[in-house]
Amino acid sequence: MFSNTYQQGLLTAFFAGGSKPLAIWKTNVREGHVKRVSDEDANGSLALEIVASNVATTFITSPPDLSPTASLGIRLPWIYIIFKNLNRYFSFEIQVLDETNTRRRFRMSNYQSTTRIRPFTCTMPLALNKNWNQVQFNLEDFVRKAYNTGYVETQRLQVHANCRLRRIFFSSRVYTASELPIEYKLIIPKSKLQKSEQKRTEEKNA
Repeated sequence: MFSNTYQQGLLTAFFAGGSKPLAIWKTNVREGHVKRVSDEDANGSLALEIVASNVATTFITSPPDLSPTASLGIRLPWIYIIFKNLNRYFSFEIQVLDETNTRRRFRMSNYQSTTRIRPFTCTMPLALNKNWNQVQFNLEDFVRKAYNTGYVETQRLQVHANCRLRRIFFSSRVYTASELPIEYKLIIPKSKLQKSEQKRTEEKNA
């Protein structure tokens, strides 16, 4: 999907405030819901709420094509995920391709206590703060430490219940908070949020 896109700086794979936030995602819901909401703890900014009684059966996945050949084709090694902790079980998965042409899945969750490395899947515990979180991972480092191979690209993302998701983006390097555009920050000041949303509305109507 992004294979032919110039990849440098920041690349967004999901943004809840976009006009079509799930345009490149497929939704799977069972005994739960996936809907866009306004979050008071984030100064009213929009988030995608993914909630269900069973973590495994309600999720969003990208690319929407579920065939084995479908791939996001994102080569940037750093991934950032901004989401709200709902104090319930939560997990997400990142599928990558390594230099041996092998697909590896990294599954993070807040209900595991230890890291387990299997030939094609690595499960890892995820410690969360209350309320909103921003987690970031160096996928090159993950692949090297778990499988002693090199990272090539991210092929698939899957975010499961239970969370409020605001943004997923990739970068070529670590960005400090002061370097990030205002829309990429963990909590956006209300005045700047209103200006940002007004600008998007004006561009949409132009």
